Amino acid sequence: MYRITALYHFTRFADPAALKPALLDLCLQNQVTGSLLLAQEGINGTIAGPASGIEAVLTHIKALPGCADLEWKEATSDHPPFGKIKVRLKNEIVTMGQPDVDPKASVGHYVEPEDWNDLIRAEDVAVIDTRNDYEVKIGTFEGAIDPETASFREFPAWWQANKDRFHNKRVAMFCTGGIRCEKSTNYLLSQGVEDVYHLKGGILRYLEETPPEESSWQGECFVFDNRVSVGHGLVEGPHELCHGCRRPIVPEDKAHPSFELGVSCHQCIDETSEADKARFRERQKQMHLARERGEAHHGGRSV
Repeated sequence: MYRITALYHFTRFADPAALKPALLDLCLQNQVTGSLLLAQEGINGTIAGPASGIEAVLTHIKALPGCADLEWKEATSDHPPFGKIKVRLKNEIVTMGQPDVDPKASVGHYVEPEDWNDLIRAEDVAVIDTRNDYEVKIGTFEGAIDPETASFREFPAWWQANKDRFHNKRVAMFCTGGIRCEKSTNYLLSQGVEDVYHLKGGILRYLEETPPEESSWQGECFVFDNRVSVGHGLVEGPHELCHGCRRPIVPEDKAHPSFELGVSCHQCIDETSEADKARFRERQKQMHLARERGEAHHGGRSV
């Protein structure tokens, strides 16, 4: 059984590059895989491995400047979620492209999962899903507004084009684990919105703690590991990944004429060139050969 840990923490790292070697070495020594991002604004990532290895990495991160109160979310999987470990340096740990946004300065009001339903059902509250369009497509909260953004970087422009819709409204926002809302709520406050709220711990904590019969969640929640999607109780959902576009699909989508294993699905068939598809076919061929040789191929339930 693999332990999966999702974490983020906003703090100020004077020299993120100096932190990378020790963190990478520790992950390698403890068979911890996944991805960690380091930037001057903090750390973000999802890692997996044996419990002892995860504990060693978390202890190390909590000892970094300003990270003593690090929080994280955990789940388990019976197959390896990631093939290797990546520790990368970034300008932002979640890319919004707004240099003046500072979650350490101020954020919206945190709302506990048990209080979320009452808030979002209030008539004077507008609920906004800050995730990407392909994530929203497979599940979201009842009555939530989908900005239809392909990336978080598009959110500020969407807000500027739509802000008049929310005059005299309280605004509640949510995302997978909470990190995007740290930035989006700070951004809205900087734009003069007074009553801004966000779901503490994100969708994952809500699904973990809220009984299905009391839930306002509809569908599944996309996650960035080999589980692909989860439902209430963080039970693994039915989705797989199209290996061509990395978007979620369900098993019946594989019956669509546009589906080709490892190459395309109905969502991306017209988005890639023939050269791209040829490259994907070769990749799929190499994966198949690796399996025939009995070599491990990681990457979860991608198709």
